[in-house]
Parts: sequence; C-alpha cells; structure tokens
Amino acid sequence: MARKRKGRDISGWLVVDKPAGITSTAVVNKVRWAFDAKKAGHAGTLDPDATGVLAVALGEATKTVPYITDALKAYTFTVRLGQATNTDDADGEVTATSDTRPTDDEIKAALGQFVGDIMQVPPAFLAVKIDGQRAYKRARDGEDFEIAARPLWVEELLLIDRPDADHVTLEMTCGKGGYVRAIARDLGAALGCFGHVRELRRIWSGPFDVEDGVTLDQIDALAKSPELDAHLRPLEVGLQDLPMVHCPADSVTKLRNGNPALVMGDVEYGDECWACHNGHAIAVGVFKGGELHPSRVFVA
Repeated sequence: MARKRKGRDISGWLVVDKPAGITSTAVVNKVRWAFDAKKAGHAGTLDPDATGVLAVALGEATKTVPYITDALKAYTFTVRLGQATNTDDADGEVTATSDTRPTDDEIKAALGQFVGDIMQVPPAFLAVKIDGQRAYKRARDGEDFEIAARPLWVEELLLIDRPDADHVTLEMTCGKGGYVRAIARDLGAALGCFGHVRELRRIWSGPFDVEDGVTLDQIDALAKSPELDAHLRPLEVGLQDLPMVHCPADSVTKLRNGNPALVMGDVEYGDECWACHNGHAIAVGVFKGGELHPSRVFVA
C-alpha cells in the first residue's frame, strides 16, 4: 500500500518574488513547508541567480500548472556587452571579448530579428537531458555536444535603458520555453560584440505580477499561520486563459467522476475549456455536443 502523504489538503497559487541565490525547487520546498501542504509545484523554472515571479501551485492547483507554463511571460534583463561566457551569464568563464560597442540605434535595429517566431538554441549549461545526461554536467566535463534549436514566440523585445557603453537593459515578452541567456548571447553575436546576461528578473507570468509577490522573508515570518494562507490565490486563477462554461448542479458529480456531462457556455465544438459551479472549478476538458469531456478533474 502506498504511503499516505503528510500535510494539509490546501489548494491555490502563491506568487513568490524569488531572490537571487536560490533554486526554484528550493523555493517550492520552502512554500510547501510554510503551508504544511501535501503537494506543491511551480510554473516555470528561474535560474538560481534570476529574481522575480515564481508562481507556486499547491494541492489541486498543481493540475493547472500547464496553463501558466504555456502563458506569456515578461522579463527585464541587463546584457553585458563585449564579453561572451561559457554559461551565457555572469557566473561563467569569459570565453571571448571585443572592444566594439554598438550604438543605441544599432541595438534597436538588431532587436527586430528576435521578435516573432524564432528558432533558439538553448544555453549549454542547462538542466535538460542530452542522451540521458544533464546538459550542464556534460558542459562542465568539457564534452562537445549539440543542443537542437527550438521554436520560440517573442511578442516584444524592447530597449528600456542604456546605463553605460558596456550594458543595455531590455524587456522581453515571450511564450513558453524562452531562454533569456540565449537572447543575450545571440544579440551580442548579431552586433559583433559578444554578450551575456548580467541580471535577470521575471516581472510577470500569465496572470501573476511581481508586485503581488511575497518574499521568502515574509514566508518565513508567516509560516503555518492564517496570515500566510491569506496570500493564497484560488486555483481558478490558473485557468483564466481558458474559456469557462457553467456546470449545472446535476453535472458536478459526473464530471468529478471523469464522465462527460452537460455544460453551458459560448464555446465551439472541440474547444478546451473549464467547468465552473458556484465559482469553483470542477473540471477541464473538451467541449463536444453540449457536454464537457473531462481531462482533469478537481477534488472538492
């Protein structure tokens, strides 16, 4: 018999303003401890040195993580011009330098090639597995290997500040799977001067804004208290990019048992949507012939 997981049956989203110097996994573990929650996860990893929005899901809200992961996100980041590093950020070893420094107009002109549907080669120092082994481990061991280019949608990429000749601050809005370090590396290459990320901050992710985030110090101070619970946002926030349909009372049990049931709403055949009853999410599924065919159900 499987061991019963300890902790509270508590569900919802917590927006954390992640500090530098800690992994996303460590933040999730801290949040799970502070809420004494049975289950927790996050919607989109931030590098240890990155700061900003880390959306942490508890309990039933973990079932909505894919919809936040797929949502648009925005970052502000500072690129150090004139230097390439092996990690494409400030933690790495400098591998190439240049005395060339582009003008603001040259930078703005170059940004256009990184907007829209682009193909991006992720940084070598990455947690993804290549032939069964983490890329960063192979990179640290000095192995030669290739990472295939991946598609990325970039909604917007803007120059917002030029503190000095060596640095430029940009703001990017992009879809799932974007690597800011790769943008900095490739922009530096396009400008003929090299570049790497000096600072990185995620300012919003889907419906979650950094201004609404709680700090780790606040989490520590309020741990296992009703005051911390008050910062939790409902799991339904994670579904806001999906259309909603209304679930009558006699359909609730059917849907929660994983069976198709009657729903009402302005959706088309084949649309993915979520069913709501009295303000609470019942299920996510596909609308067919007046019924929702559930793919995810939420426990009351």
